[in-house]
Amino acid sequence: MADDTGFQLSGSAPERYEQYAAPFMAPFVTAILDAADLSPGATVLDLACGTGFVARAAAARVGPTGRVSGADINEGMLRVAKARAPRMYPDIEFTEAPADGLPYEDATFDAVICQQGVQFFPDLPAALAEAARVTRPGGHFAATAWADRKLIPYFVAQYEAVKKYVAPHLAPEVATSYEAAFSGTPDRLTTTLREAGFHDVTVHEVTFGIALPPLADYAAAQLSSVPWGQSIIDNGGHEALVQAGRAIHTHLKDRTAPDGSATLPFAANLVTGIR
Repeated sequence: MADDTGFQLSGSAPERYEQYAAPFMAPFVTAILDAADLSPGATVLDLACGTGFVARAAAARVGPTGRVSGADINEGMLRVAKARAPRMYPDIEFTEAPADGLPYEDATFDAVICQQGVQFFPDLPAALAEAARVTRPGGHFAATAWADRKLIPYFVAQYEAVKKYVAPHLAPEVATSYEAAFSGTPDRLTTTLREAGFHDVTVHEVTFGIALPPLADYAAAQLSSVPWGQSIIDNGGHEALVQAGRAIHTHLKDRTAPDGSATLPFAANLVTGIR
């Protein structure tokens, strides 16, 4: 079934996602590519590829003899991905497709990777079954999903700001969307991955200290690049978004440097399996 993802962006939000969200995920991209054991010449699928920053990093690893594909349901994200695809390798093939209905033949890929996408799939078992179908025997699967929100101070602060500034009539829906970002628990991921047909399944928490620019401006800009931030803009306008960003900054003031910048811990569950 071609379900829509739970993470949808429209308008100029995909460009902002590439600018403000992708950079603080960079260390996790390295971790997921290491876990997938990529080598030159490998064929790779970036599942829920978004703006393609993981696919681009994978292309650098597999080199000109490899092949990278990216699949996502969001046309706007794919538009940015295609525009930013490198030309020094064979073109990355980006395709609009749901995770539970992939347009690839069986056993196509040496590795399937998914950075911060599995928790948003409406039908996770179906999506991981598709990932298993398109992975060759012996191939690798690797995915990340944010760890418990309480372990990530930035997201604790952001959640409080979202609750305060989103329109009251949208609050339940937005809260559900926000909590979905942290639904990729170790038990859920490992159980579903095994049921999909992967073996040697492992999961561990990875944490990195991420340097963020002055939060007074960055927090609002980053918030505008995610669905819950879009809800604030749609119902309260730009000023509500600015106020939400200031609230995030205030919440984290004890962790910020004199210039307002901060280095904060971000934690994710990294799950792997072999087909």
